[in-house]
Parts: sequence; structure tokens; C-alpha cells
Amino acid sequence: MPIWGKLLGTFFGFMFGRLPGAVLGFIVGHLFDKGYSQNFDQMGGFGRFFGQGDDFKRQAVFFHALFACMGHVAKASGTVTNEEIQMATRLMDQMGLSGDTRKEAQQAFREGKAADFPIKDILLEFRESCHGRRDIMQVFLEILIQAAYADGSLDSAEQKVLETAASHLGFRKHELLYLLSVYEAELRFRTRSHHRRTYSHSGPKQSYTDANSLEDAYKILGVSKTDDMAQIKKTYRKLMSENHPDKLVSKGLPKQAMEIAKNKAQDIQAAYELIRKQREG
Repeated sequence: MPIWGKLLGTFFGFMFGRLPGAVLGFIVGHLFDKGYSQNFDQMGGFGRFFGQGDDFKRQAVFFHALFACMGHVAKASGTVTNEEIQMATRLMDQMGLSGDTRKEAQQAFREGKAADFPIKDILLEFRESCHGRRDIMQVFLEILIQAAYADGSLDSAEQKVLETAASHLGFRKHELLYLLSVYEAELRFRTRSHHRRTYSHSGPKQSYTDANSLEDAYKILGVSKTDDMAQIKKTYRKLMSENHPDKLVSKGLPKQAMEIAKNKAQDIQAAYELIRKQREG
């Protein structure tokens, strides 16, 4: 329990009000210490590394909620796989987390695996800390989706956790299903050069062809083959603006998560370029 509030409150209270002031200062200081301790507990140990300003507190809440929820998703199926642990490790690497900050991320991941993990409270605090900014919450949700697919598939227990998370963040079920379908398209699209790789789209496994790649490109942009190029270009520019890493950071996304935002923007750009070349060619 912090004591600096009580000490300083008592000292300054005595200076200005002698004994009665000291008593009042002690009480005020105690309330300050108690509030500080609660805030620190809510944001996790990350608070030590991000300071006490509003921006820093938001970052601390973001990281604690993210890695704790990732642990919860990983544990949903009963056993945390090596792939899920490796995915969390890669994410920490991408964010440049090391030393004590990395240990705090690992601890948050372990907290999320607990049977009584308060996912609702954690997510509502995160939602409040980012002032309900939908774009920041969507990046958060998309990272959880990546975590769920870390072992190559999404089972019913993992999807249920994602539905719970999406609901507390203000996303409807059909919006989550759309994000899931887009992420699956992104996964296939990123490895489109490996045509011998097989995937299950809507039936038996089949080779991933150039036609499949183009289909996924349309899905990534959220446009239709019947849309004209002007409409596709307009949608592309809107998506690039919404997913620009610098813009997301200015709205509250921690800089350490910028690399993840870059990957999303690169997928959007690559999908647009493939469609443009196909239309021109």
C-alpha cells in the first residue's frame, strides 16, 4: 500500500492547520494512496513502465488487457498450445517488449488463463480508457483473433470467448464474423505465392489458385467484383486512412503496436494492387 499520500498530507496539513490540519491531511492522503493503489492494480504492473499521465495509463491498460485476454483465448480450448505461446512471444518481439515489461506481459498472459478471469471488467476498463474509439478497439479485437488462430484453427470454445470480447467492446456478432472472414482471407492472401498449399473454403480441401487469391483480395477490401474501379479505389483509400499506423497512434494506439497496424495496411495495399492489375490487364 503506498504511503506517500499520507505522509505528505499529514506534513502539509500540520504546516497550515497544526494538529487538526494534520489529521485532515492524513485522511486526504490515505484516500489518495488508496485510489492510486486501485488504479495501479487495475492497469497491471505495466503502470510502472508507462508513468501516470493519461496517455501512459491508457497504454498500460491496453497492454495488460491485451495479453491477459490473449491468455484467456489460449486457455479456452482447455490446453495452451506451443503455437499459442509462440504467437504471444512473437507479438512481444514485434512490440519490442523486453526486461521487466516483457515479464509483466507474460504475467498478464498467465492471469488470463485463470478460470475466474474477469474478462468483462478488464474489457470495460480498456473500453473506457480508450474513450470507446472503435478503430482502436477493432485493432485490439483483431489481435485476439490472431491469437485464436495461432494453432491454425478456430474451435467453438475460442470463438465463444471472441464473441464475449466483441460484445463487451460494442461489436455485434455479425461484425465479429466479418472480421473473422477477413482475417482468414488475409492469412491465405499472405501466402498466395505457395499455390500448392491447400485450404478448406466451402467444401473439400483444394489448391489455392490465382482465382482464390483475387477472391480474397476483394474480401479484404470489402468490395464486390461487380463494383467499378472508381468505387474500389474510394473504398481502398478509406481503408488506408482508417488503418494508417500514425493515425491510429494519434488516437491512442500504443506505438509498440504500430507494427501490427502496418501489417494490416500492407495487406490492404497488396489486395488493391492485385485487383487493379487484374482490371487493367
